Amino acid sequence: MQRTTTATLTTAGFIIAFTGAVLFSTKAIMVKLAFAGTGVNALSLLMLRMLCSLPFYIAVLWYSNTRQQQKAPLTAKQWWQLLWLGIFGYYLSSLLDFEGLQYVSAGLERLILFLYPTFVVLINLIFFKQKISGVQKLALGLTYTGIAIAYYAEMQVDFSNRNFLLGSFLIFLCAVTYSLYIVGSGKLIPRIGATRFTTYAMLAATGGIFIHFIFRNNWTVFTGTGNTIWIYGLALAVVATVIPSFMISAALKKIGSNNVAIISSIGPVSTIVQAHFFLGERMHAAQAVGTILVIAGILLIGWKKEQEDAV
Repeated sequence: MQRTTTATLTTAGFIIAFTGAVLFSTKAIMVKLAFAGTGVNALSLLMLRMLCSLPFYIAVLWYSNTRQQQKAPLTAKQWWQLLWLGIFGYYLSSLLDFEGLQYVSAGLERLILFLYPTFVVLINLIFFKQKISGVQKLALGLTYTGIAIAYYAEMQVDFSNRNFLLGSFLIFLCAVTYSLYIVGSGKLIPRIGATRFTTYAMLAATGGIFIHFIFRNNWTVFTGTGNTIWIYGLALAVVATVIPSFMISAALKKIGSNNVAIISSIGPVSTIVQAHFFLGERMHAAQAVGTILVIAGILLIGWKKEQEDAV
């Protein structure tokens, strides 16, 4: 009986994580389309994305608070952790991602961003003294080899882009900051719940983005493109932000961060396929080899964790 229950929970967690990862992978496609179709800058598009997301998070927060009165109030430490993760984890990583997407392809963006599971391993080593096993070292080697192959091939295709290295570096920093968000969320969600974590962290990120936008931009940026920019903003908010953020948080609670990282390996593949059909980005052999190596590395990291849990 216990075995059946576990299988059911694992299946449910897999479906939630898989769907959330695919929906998240649409973000890069929508951002590239918005840049090309409206000429909007990265910060303005990010602000619009969060502005359209805000009503959904407020509604979910209100519903959660009225239906779950029995939950213990958050401590001052938990509030600070949520603020830190929301601003320096999600807001900063999103800004770096949007800025980098101005200069690199959607497929390469997803490959570089997908280094975050390996960064999670390294963060646990540095800050929590968790040793890296031989299998994990092999996984890290496969992952970074895959990135190197795909990156070199992309440079040959996009050699005329003077900002290619800058865009790559920004996406790399995004992967680092997002890994911090994942590590922190994995520790906070079991204590305060997936819904409360997601809503408060996203509200903190939204506040940071709004403040940044007020100091760096003006609202007239949205008046010159008609309704098109709002369509992109709403699509980014609902399809690529609100729905997948709650799905990934729910999956983290059900099956843990390592399993979510494994299942989310569909992300780069999904983005590369979508970029080919919607953006006309060429799918070359080196990119395919690099993607396979990255996914193999992530699977090895997750497999090692599963072995440890079984013991």
